[in-house]
Amino acid sequence: MWRNIVNEVAKDYPSVKVNHMYVDNCAMQMVLNPSQFDVMVTGNLFGDIISDLASVLPRSIGLVPSISLNKDGFGLYEPSGGSAYDIKGQNKANPIAQILSASLMLSYSFGLVTEAEDIANAINLTLEDGFRTQDI
Repeated sequence: MWRNIVNEVAKDYPSVKVNHMYVDNCAMQMVLNPSQFDVMVTGNLFGDIISDLASVLPRSIGLVPSISLNKDGFGLYEPSGGSAYDIKGQNKANPIAQILSASLMLSYSFGLVTEAEDIANAINLTLEDGFRTQDI
């Protein structure tokens, strides 16, 4: 049923290439060639598994935002790594995932694409200037 629905919706977006994968193959492909992916559409269970794997690709979960969208474009935006209370007050926390989550919320839920891009660009400039947290 999932594939049938995805294929039906895909007809409305002819410029988007759809490639179905089983979750185990997807996990392997993410490790071997992660750049082949742009957007993934999956259910909650496999999405949770895949997002956990994806979070290690940049070598720090502190860089990875997470989005769960509903059909109307509103959703839950959060850092993939959760709260990290264990490092509270130690000047170790990486705020990038939280900031990127807010940026994605501006873009996807509120249509403020330019503002979201400005935030992402500010993060990139900060990293280019050499500012880093311990995890990166």
